Formats: sequence, structure tokens, C-alpha cells
Amino acid sequence: MKQAGQMQSRMKEAQEKLKGMEVSAEAGAGLVSLTLTGKMEIKNLKIDPKLADPEDMETLQDLIVEAYEAGRAKVQAASSEEMKKVTGGMPLPPGMGDMPFGM
Repeated sequence: MKQAGQMQSRMKEAQEKLKGMEVSAEAGAGLVSLTLTGKMEIKNLKIDPKLADPEDMETLQDLIVEAYEAGRAKVQAASSEEMKKVTGGMPLPPGMGDMPFGM
């Protein structure tokens, strides 16, 4: 019981740490860049004006998605690392380590 309480406390600390985390990602050699929070919310999005071509919106859309996916991968990697620290490397039930804390 005591170990479970300690793990729960460490889990809560890790959740708070990840909530405050921010990662940056980019696509198209920096033409699109964004900042994601630990909850995978977009906090900032920058688009190079060269991409504002109404004739080619598909490229812009693809780069935004690519930048988001790169950021999401960084958040998930950080979440997995924090989870390993909390559990001491013990395997988790399927699906528990896939999403950032607090999602």
C-alpha cells in the first residue's frame, strides 16, 4: 500500500512537470514552426509569409500537420521518459504509456 501511495505521488509530480513542459517543432526547414504544451495544445504557430500562396494551400496544410506530428512525438517521448522514472521501468498495461499525463 505504501509503495502504491508513493507511486501515485510521483505520478502526480510527473503530471505537473509535463503540464508545464513546452516543445518546439518545425517543418519545411523552418518555414512552419510551432510550440506544443505537454498536453499537446498548440501554444504558438509561425508560418513564413512565403507559404501564404492561395494557389498552394495544400503545401501549407501539409507542413502544419508535419510540424504538429513532430511536436507530438517529442511530447510522447518526454511522457514515456517520465513514466519510466515513476514506475522504475516496470511495464505498464497496454495503452497507459501512450498518452501524456493528464490527457
